[in-house]
Amino acid sequence: MARRRKGLSITGWLNFNKPLEMSSNQAVGKARWLLKAKKAGHAGTLDPLATGVLPIAFGEATKVMGFLTDAEKAYRFSVAWGASTTTDDLEGEVTERSDVRPSKSAIEAVLPRFIGLIQQRPPAYSAIKVNGQRAYALARAGEEVVLNSRDVTIHDVSLRKYEPESAVFDVRCGKGTYVRSLARDLALALGTVGHVTALERRQVGPFHIEAAIGLEKLEATGHKPSLLDPLETVLDDIPALAVSDQDAAAIRFGRAISNAAAPLGEILLSHNGEALALATHEETMIHPKKVFQRPDHDGDGPLKGES
Repeated sequence: MARRRKGLSITGWLNFNKPLEMSSNQAVGKARWLLKAKKAGHAGTLDPLATGVLPIAFGEATKVMGFLTDAEKAYRFSVAWGASTTTDDLEGEVTERSDVRPSKSAIEAVLPRFIGLIQQRPPAYSAIKVNGQRAYALARAGEEVVLNSRDVTIHDVSLRKYEPESAVFDVRCGKGTYVRSLARDLALALGTVGHVTALERRQVGPFHIEAAIGLEKLEATGHKPSLLDPLETVLDDIPALAVSDQDAAAIRFGRAISNAAAPLGEILLSHNGEALALATHEETMIHPKKVFQRPDHDGDGPLKGES
């Protein structure tokens, strides 16, 4: 009896446009099933009430998901003035109300306070661990959760649309930034309270909303690995070095190779146009750190970026 396959060993990145009310884990499961992939994971959780860019790594690309941790992110979000909630968004219960509605000029005047390295207190309903447990789990159990403030970097925040009862903002930020906290703190700085009513992630590093693939297109296209961007998409800032057949064979067995001409430090090795390994060049020797296995094409055509 033939052994049942558990999926294809495809490798690459899917720039997925996550729809509303789908969790990040559900998105990964759906994409993995549609692409018939053996292994997949996401880089950067999006709440079910958020939409937009969710980079999904397949196969060997899961080994480099950490390179998106420090990547710049961009969001577009809407804030409703006059009510704060337990979750700082639409999902929570109202905790406070205010009759104050900030003017457009007041909003624009306060925004510079939130640009640069700032202190931000994460929302109680977040995935941060407290004594080994997720903060949101403790909050849902009725426990009081007060998280410590921490440094985050806001590269830019701008007012995109103004209405008396609400406003829409664009923000570019670094890792660890919570948009719900930003909305909460903006409202407080304006003498009122507020909460997020819509949130779209528009960029994660090299992945942008304009090129993101929605669920409908993914379902219609089926299991075509050509939808994927290559593994090295997230490694553009790392110097690359093409190696010979002989050196590639050594690297695949985890052996160091000699190449005095290679850049020092972390480098990306390639062979025949495909990512081979992440390595470190010290003095004259190159030591492999993460070796990438060859993808299993299975007759579905080349991955995006191959010829």
